[in-house]
Amino acid sequence: MLDLHSLRADLDTAVAGLQARGVTGALDDFRRLDETRRRLISESEVEKHRKNRASEEIGGLMKNGRTAEAEARRGEVRDLTTKIGDYERELAAVELSIGVLLQGLPNLPHASVPVGRSSDQNVVVRTWGETKDLGFEAKDHAALGESLGILDFERAAKISGARFATLCGAGARLERALMNFMLDLHTREFGYLEVLPPFLVTEKTLFGTGQLPKFAGDLFHVKDFDLHLIPTAEVPLTNLHAGEILDAAALPIRMTAWTPCFRSEAGSYGKDVRGLIRLHQFNKVELVSLTTFEASYDELERMTACAEEVLRRLGLPYRVVSLCTGDLGFAAAKTYDLEVWLPSQKAYREISSCSNCEGFQARRAGIRYRPMAKSKPEFVHTLNGSGLAVGRTLLAILENGQRKDGSVTIPEALRPWMGGLETIGREGA
Repeated sequence: MLDLHSLRADLDTAVAGLQARGVTGALDDFRRLDETRRRLISESEVEKHRKNRASEEIGGLMKNGRTAEAEARRGEVRDLTTKIGDYERELAAVELSIGVLLQGLPNLPHASVPVGRSSDQNVVVRTWGETKDLGFEAKDHAALGESLGILDFERAAKISGARFATLCGAGARLERALMNFMLDLHTREFGYLEVLPPFLVTEKTLFGTGQLPKFAGDLFHVKDFDLHLIPTAEVPLTNLHAGEILDAAALPIRMTAWTPCFRSEAGSYGKDVRGLIRLHQFNKVELVSLTTFEASYDELERMTACAEEVLRRLGLPYRVVSLCTGDLGFAAAKTYDLEVWLPSQKAYREISSCSNCEGFQARRAGIRYRPMAKSKPEFVHTLNGSGLAVGRTLLAILENGQRKDGSVTIPEALRPWMGGLETIGREGA
């Protein structure tokens, strides 16, 4: 959520930031509501002063035996009390409207974010690895997986419907190996704390990270329990510290988790209907950091580097892209996308997003820290990133590791988690 005090201190900067994101006119309502709020407070204070003065005068009248005059002033006090109550009710309604308005506004972009309206204006920061010509016509991962007997979309659809996949044999083993490889890398070498959180969360939890109320249509709701399946581990990990005041010495807090993720993919019909790219259920290893406002942009660079290292060790060509203002996610102030090369598409496709949300989520979730003893608590900055999306990493391995005979070479770094297996052949493994 945007900082209310900052909005009131410098509304023009917020207007410009939202306009850069393609959001126009939203703060006109805020300006009007906040002017009404100030007027109501001012007028209410005048009436409260009149009431206090009248109450004091009643005491003097009673002391001097002027009972009739005192009774008349009591009537005035009762009228003023009613009037003040009306002001307070109107003020509460205005403040509620301001709160609802702020809940629907996205975060403001950081000054370093490129200005643009769509992904066409995203900026490539760096690339890694060679996008080699395979020497034959590349198959897409779905065709490869089905021919190897390790991917089964037809039977998955039979039991669950569209946008689900079943992995079998070496495919299932490869998925599990990737999860373990990523978790071991992030915990043993990069110092993240491994967490296994619940996969069902409350509406309050989803509000804390910004999924609700705006993106309710993207979620799976378990009605009988009033819980939602998580769309990403960012949700439970960030909210583990909701409502807490953290010790500054404990920051940064770095957490990683494997979880399944569940998304309705509302509005994406017709996009990536084949294969593993856009499923209702998929595995992901998530990275989350809570830190101070001074350190958060250094932490973003560090988190992005940790996610990149997964791709480097697997030998998968990729590029890092800085998202423009019009392509930022709702809660993000700045985002780097990692895009992996897919030979079948001759294009880079997203495999990770690493974002600094600054204090946006922390205000919603109430996560603060105390910079110094006895100082006023401040909101932490929250960051999240995929380290990585497991299914998309698997498909990138299939496509980049495919050989002319239809087999797939397993990256050397992953083989210890695959029991030494070097290739996946047609017979599976």
